[in-house]
Amino acid sequence: MTKVAIVGAGITGLASAYFIKSQYPHVEITVYEATDRAGGKVKTVQRDGYTIELGPESYLGRKTIMTEVAKSIGMSDEDIVTNETGQSYIYAHNQLYPIPGGSILGVPTDLKPFMLTKLISFKGKLRALKDLSLKPIAMEDENDISVGHFFRARLGDEMLENLIEPLLSGIYGTDIDQLSLMSTFPNFKALEEKHGSIIKGMQQVKKERQQLAHHNHKGPQGQFKQFKNGLNDFINQLESWLVNHDVNFEYETKVHDLVATQKGYFVELAQEERVFYDGVIVTTPHQSFRDWFSSDPTVDYFYQLQASSVATIVFAFDEKNIKNTYNGTGFVIARTSQTDITACTWTTKKWPHTTPEGKVLIRAYIGKPGDNIVNEKSDDELVAIAKKDLSQMMTFYGEPDFTIVNKMPYASPQYHVGHIGKIKEIQQHIYENYPHLQITGAPFEAVGLPDCIQQAKDAVSKLLPRLV
Repeated sequence: MTKVAIVGAGITGLASAYFIKSQYPHVEITVYEATDRAGGKVKTVQRDGYTIELGPESYLGRKTIMTEVAKSIGMSDEDIVTNETGQSYIYAHNQLYPIPGGSILGVPTDLKPFMLTKLISFKGKLRALKDLSLKPIAMEDENDISVGHFFRARLGDEMLENLIEPLLSGIYGTDIDQLSLMSTFPNFKALEEKHGSIIKGMQQVKKERQQLAHHNHKGPQGQFKQFKNGLNDFINQLESWLVNHDVNFEYETKVHDLVATQKGYFVELAQEERVFYDGVIVTTPHQSFRDWFSSDPTVDYFYQLQASSVATIVFAFDEKNIKNTYNGTGFVIARTSQTDITACTWTTKKWPHTTPEGKVLIRAYIGKPGDNIVNEKSDDELVAIAKKDLSQMMTFYGEPDFTIVNKMPYASPQYHVGHIGKIKEIQQHIYENYPHLQITGAPFEAVGLPDCIQQAKDAVSKLLPRLV
């Protein structure tokens, strides 16, 4: 019988086991996890009637693979919720501005609300409209370009700093002038090449989405999805499905090394214990596995790949103790602002099912590229910092009922310019030189939950035909 080891029980590892069992039910699988739980960065807390996400908050609904997996393991439409639509804001120049209507990732598709917004000066708006007549921007080295360079050239500095950067940089926790366009938002370059303008290109994207919604007889809907009982419900259901399909989980079991043979790998555990497997899928952060390939210079890139630290700070208030005059679902913060938090979600409004009546739930995020505040400050200090920043946008009349801090040290890989080229080179090298191995997950191609599931599916499709 073919035996496969999966290193890491985060969402990529669990999904890898799922796709193997779905297609190759007789393969014997063991999942090794260094901690005492599955889910990786996904972490839901149920407390006092609240459903609180301490890691990822939700997933992008149009990337349907996560919903498909959820339904295939027995979850139903009733288990899945879509976010409430509402106004989002950008904090810049010491105040909150509504994101202009019709903007998609900051790019205007409806020029009337864009011309009326006070977030961008008239001069900045005229500069942005030059995008309609500019030639395509030349790529930098390694057939890539930074997100900052690309959008500065197309829309101008003011648009980048006040609208584009707060929306895009926060997704990846990376300096926008180093963030790789082709690793993160290659569709913008494709739209520019096809339509001669990213404004025209995004207008076409909007039109196609509206036509699809009309065809499906759907009105305006939120673009994010969650589960009624939190993301951990999906993790727990998937773990149970795997156990019921004879997948073995070894928790609190760290893999120390992989030793290759002609027919597979010995997985090295504690006390010199070795277990042989025909194939291995590694899904951990790159800091965990890079030493296993220290003699292979092609994989040296993972020593260069940086990762930023981030933290989620949760505040639960009685509604009488907090006043928010802005009727919206949250805001992101321009990096020119003097705050340590990078964004805030008014969870009560975005996800009403998460909060008891009469209560207010807020999630703030801390962790900018290049700073070390998450690692240097205590939980209490981070709460104080976040509350001080939030007091610029809302009024507190009393203390929160409780707060929770979740630190994620070095958890966000930095996709700098050239990242996608290096990753493709490594993936091809592994495929050609390590026929019994696949490595995948957030250090590679995307950090969103559906993206991690898709990468797991791709890894299984590359590895398993070689083993069975």
